[in-house]
Amino acid sequence: MRTDSSPGNLPAREHLPAGDAGTPVLDVVIPVYNEEKDLQPCVLRLHEHLKRTFPYAFRITVADNASTDTTPQVAARLESEIPEVRSFRLEQKGRGRALRTVWSASDAPILAYMDVDLSTDLNALLPLVAPLISGHSDLAIGSRLSRSSRVVRGAKREFISRTYNLILRGSLQARFSDAQCGFKAIRRDVAQVLLPLVEDTGWFFDTEMLVLAERAGLRIHEVPVDWVDDPNSTVHIVKTATDDLKGVWRVGRALATGSLALDRLARPFGDDPRDRDLTDVPKGLARQLVGFCVVGALSTLFYLLLYSGFRSFSGSQVANALALLVSAVANTAANRRLTFGVRGRGGAVRHQAQGLVVFGIGLALTSGSLAALNAATTSPSHSTELAVLIAANLAATVLRFLLFRAWVFPDRRDDTPSSSQVVTSHNPASPTYSTAQHHSAAQHAQAAHPPLPQRPTAPQSSYDTYDTAQFRAGEAADRTWGDSTMQLQAVRPHDHDHDPRNAR
Repeated sequence: MRTDSSPGNLPAREHLPAGDAGTPVLDVVIPVYNEEKDLQPCVLRLHEHLKRTFPYAFRITVADNASTDTTPQVAARLESEIPEVRSFRLEQKGRGRALRTVWSASDAPILAYMDVDLSTDLNALLPLVAPLISGHSDLAIGSRLSRSSRVVRGAKREFISRTYNLILRGSLQARFSDAQCGFKAIRRDVAQVLLPLVEDTGWFFDTEMLVLAERAGLRIHEVPVDWVDDPNSTVHIVKTATDDLKGVWRVGRALATGSLALDRLARPFGDDPRDRDLTDVPKGLARQLVGFCVVGALSTLFYLLLYSGFRSFSGSQVANALALLVSAVANTAANRRLTFGVRGRGGAVRHQAQGLVVFGIGLALTSGSLAALNAATTSPSHSTELAVLIAANLAATVLRFLLFRAWVFPDRRDDTPSSSQVVTSHNPASPTYSTAQHHSAAQHAQAAHPPLPQRPTAPQSSYDTYDTAQFRAGEAADRTWGDSTMQLQAVRPHDHDHDPRNAR
């Protein structure tokens, strides 16, 4: 995905190294609302599983969003009895709001969440977070719709789930299979950049986060899960479905109008082979050719329909000029958005002006062809005129693509700063990317990614000094983040020094 304001390519994401630091590697958030009966069994079962199977330090955070029963007291008691458990309370409802608040304040490099009913088999937890720890993926989700998943639930919920995912695929072109499974994880560095763009604070939070991540080119890993429906679930299906459809409409409209600032997220993480400088391999040529051909075919059909309409009340030259002008404006807008991936309104007027210059060249070709036809034949038939115009338009189309690619929408990625000079300055109101000179790669790698701690055999004092007041509910909900600058550097710079693939 490209835009005129593309921030360039940040350093490759790598495996977080193991170490002995006290900071937890994984922070599992359990958002709850009036779950006084299920909370304690859930936390005890999850804690026992992590103690037995997870090789690194971990934390379990209970995020109570405005419960009116004894859920806060249960959470506080669990926090006092289990060193790895923390509790936090929000005074406003909303699962999305709870996740954003806790994730924004957490110091763990891997952030996850799961529903309190533990419908998902916990054996999928380690496969869920492993690709994030290794640096392979940016987000990970559990999927109940994978062929190898084993799911037990009623026909009603099965129908709703599959219908909802079909809607996402048809309206938002989503490629992930299960948006609403309450079993997800994300890298903290990704969350700091992605979450400020997510508006929803309720159940649509998951879907919006995944759609934005996918459109930005981030890698989403899917894990098949075993899942058993909770017959006592308190989720209001009709209201949730209505809110989700409203969210789909809002996000779809924002994507269609280009109002989402996805250029600020365009592949900022990971070593994307499409970003490498390869000799004799034009970047994105195959994809652009396909997109241009599709737009061109539709534009030609549109042009011929317009020409036939204008020809009914005007001469051939006037009809050709009018039809070509209208179709040229539509063609430039479609190629700008679909073929060359330019989003937003920035530069749109300049692009249309350049497109009109290309239109003038096409007009000269087609008008010249008509003039030659009229010189050769006194009164050519309408079908002959159309045949000549089609041939002239084919020649103009080839020239138009070359001019679009080289002049109107050139690839500006080569003009951006090198990856070693890019840092991300995080402003929640308007996230931007700025450049700065770095110190040695080793120093920044150590500062950006502290060693990944092993799970301690006994409770460490760092847990005792952990203060739940660090969760700034108001700041997170209002999207004001404490850490305004995040430097993304390779975790193991010595590997980069010896890897020729990262010479860029």
